[in-house]
Amino acid sequence: MTNTHYDIIIIGTGAGGGTLAYRLAPTGKRILILERGGFLPREKANWNAKEVYQKERYHTNEMWYNLEGKSFRPGVGYCVGGNTKVYGAALLRMREQDFDVVTHREGVSPAWPLKYQDFEPYYTAAEKLYSVHGLQGEDPIEPPMSEGYPHPPVTHEPRMQEMSDGFQHQGLRPFHLPLGIKLDETNPAFSPCIRCDTCDGFPCLVHAKADADVDAVRPAQQYANVTLITQAKAVRLHTSPSGREVSGVEAEIEGNLQLFSGDVVVVSCGAINSALLLLRSANDQHPNGLANRSNQVGRNFMKHLATAILALSSKLNSAVYQKTIAINDFYWGEPDFPYPMGQIQNTGNVLGDMIPAETPPALMPLVNLVPGFGLERIASHSTGWWLQSEDLPDPNNRVRLMGDKVCLEYKSNNTKAHDRLVQRWLKVLHTSDHSMQPYIIPMGIYPRNSIPLQAVGHQCGTCRLGEDSATSVLDLNCRTHDVDNLYVVDGSFFPSNSGVNPTLTIIANAIRVADHLKHRMK
Repeated sequence: MTNTHYDIIIIGTGAGGGTLAYRLAPTGKRILILERGGFLPREKANWNAKEVYQKERYHTNEMWYNLEGKSFRPGVGYCVGGNTKVYGAALLRMREQDFDVVTHREGVSPAWPLKYQDFEPYYTAAEKLYSVHGLQGEDPIEPPMSEGYPHPPVTHEPRMQEMSDGFQHQGLRPFHLPLGIKLDETNPAFSPCIRCDTCDGFPCLVHAKADADVDAVRPAQQYANVTLITQAKAVRLHTSPSGREVSGVEAEIEGNLQLFSGDVVVVSCGAINSALLLLRSANDQHPNGLANRSNQVGRNFMKHLATAILALSSKLNSAVYQKTIAINDFYWGEPDFPYPMGQIQNTGNVLGDMIPAETPPALMPLVNLVPGFGLERIASHSTGWWLQSEDLPDPNNRVRLMGDKVCLEYKSNNTKAHDRLVQRWLKVLHTSDHSMQPYIIPMGIYPRNSIPLQAVGHQCGTCRLGEDSATSVLDLNCRTHDVDNLYVVDGSFFPSNSGVNPTLTIIANAIRVADHLKHRMK
């Protein structure tokens, strides 16, 4: 194995690692970025629903195992930009109260040692970097913002505006979903985003989605001090004899093992794979896994409770880009249910070739009888809704290794609040459009429902942040308590999940940690 030394090594290029690299690139420090995948290919299949949803073209082929020992193919992709290449680009701030103790119907969401005010300036920077479109003051439970959104909200097309108006007539307060896309509606001829119907869950063929590849990694590569190595899978972290420092990152490149060393090492592989890398790096000084003296590495895994609803109407839905509406009226509950319920967003367009991938197994025989043109007709009268609720941290919900097998042990909790949200939204849909018939599609619209656990796009919590080294893995700067030069910068650090998408908080935290590392590496 060869050994090359850098000032900082970043493992992973998603929302955490990619953003961190971007913020540190101007420092002049020698930065190595290791990415286990390559650049996601630009090809016609990027916008092909059958390839993306039914064949899962951009997901890994590796198999993981659930609590019962059954294998499943996880909905994750390995490429530059990570899962932001196929995310829906909904970028929302956590609420102020989300950082405090929150009492739920079936448990308690713990307080964060940092508060909203600690993240606010970094949220602002994150929204600028990832081209967030929104309208300040519309969201009824919006946290304080020192600046408005950097770009105007993405407008509702006529059918979506009609729906939004209908919700308002019921006393709800729908708002424009904050979105990270490169859209200029005032000058469409020169807008990178063409407002297509294949965005949510699809790669962007024209690079108009604000993802970590386009917005962070590629700009970072313009600096001579930054080196990106793709197809480089980090397999193990080595430590000094004392175990207090990472002395080397072992990576598999083209079938060969190479060793790299750095003054600082940052693991940004996503909450699941970051925990796995630490567990795989067990040695005599860290017998339970690197930085795992607390026995918390891999524990408290969270991914949201989520339900997709396919609403069919006799009215044609001709909206081309539909994902523009969000509802937070039930986020903290309602008068006769004083517990958080969650958030509602509409999904990207429902396309005919997506329906077989999204249909529950019990209904597949019926779907198989419908010809292709019939599925397209169903899709043209459909609107997709995504309902998500907070799942609570549970040490028994965990990522672990069983020999060479990756085990994701997870049982849903806080389900009563989520079930209430689903039933409440069904009533809203019936009331707003009597011609609309909602059909519930269980968790896993991205990419399918047959194995709900595989939908891990909102993964977080496996290396929680805290001040007590006995109950947490990371300190307040996301440095591991046990290893001085080792950081974890992705969704792993979340002490709790909140009810909003985690990506903007991951990005904001990466910017925050980058500022800390700039001081450390002076």
